[in-house]
Amino acid sequence: VQLQASGGGMVQSGGSLRLSCTASVSIRDINALGWHRQAAGKERELVASISSGGNVNYLDSVKGRFSISGDIAKNTVSLQMNNLKPEDTAVYYCNIIAGSGVHYGEYDYWGQGTLVTVSS
Repeated sequence: VQLQASGGGMVQSGGSLRLSCTASVSIRDINALGWHRQAAGKERELVASISSGGNVNYLDSVKGRFSISGDIAKNTVSLQMNNLKPEDTAVYYCNIIAGSGVHYGEYDYWGQGTLVTVSS
């Protein structure tokens, strides 16, 4: 399974970008869809996630600016990023977690990463 992420680029502070991610094959029993990011010299962090039950979580610093949406049936997840700030500069990775029963959360798929650069 491969996740293909797209939509990264360079924008000025205050601008917007939309990231999209699609799986190469159909993934069964999806538990959650999410986006993570890793800035240079920092650890990867969870930016936003949406569970199969519809629960949404955001990193505090992006609340009110970013919005995650996902379609489990189509195995797609998107991240709308508004009012971008220089501190949002990072490589963004999409992530799909799947598995049922005793295998809940066992399957962890990652996209290749897409660079978002926000200039001041």
